[in-house]
Amino acid sequence: MSQLPTATGGFGDKPELTFPDTAAPEDLQVKVLEQGSGDTVQAGDTIVVNYLGQTWGGQVFDNSYDRGDTLNFPVGTGQVIGGFDEGLTGQQIGSRVLLSVPPEHGYGPRGVPQAGIKGTDTLVFVVDVVGVE
Repeated sequence: MSQLPTATGGFGDKPELTFPDTAAPEDLQVKVLEQGSGDTVQAGDTIVVNYLGQTWGGQVFDNSYDRGDTLNFPVGTGQVIGGFDEGLTGQQIGSRVLLSVPPEHGYGPRGVPQAGIKGTDTLVFVVDVVGVE
């Protein structure tokens, strides 16, 4: 099994990722870094999160911690990247989750050029599940 990056800090802290000297996993990886004790996120819920997104071994392309504002989006309904739909559904509120998202579960072969994301990039997210609406 491929190694996953490590993240600093705890729930609510802006994480910094340290990457192993190995290639990114080929499939979606979900690791709970800190287990919450709140309700379980169900498919169709609109979740409220803080997150940091970084390409594998590369640059941070987005994070909500610096903005000081959470992000809300529906999960399990195909409206966000597949890695979020699969990796965040079933998590408990209050959890910090690390996701390693290969291109087919991320932005696909097009990537997001304006964010510096190539179609071959594996994305790594640290997501704090703050709540559901």
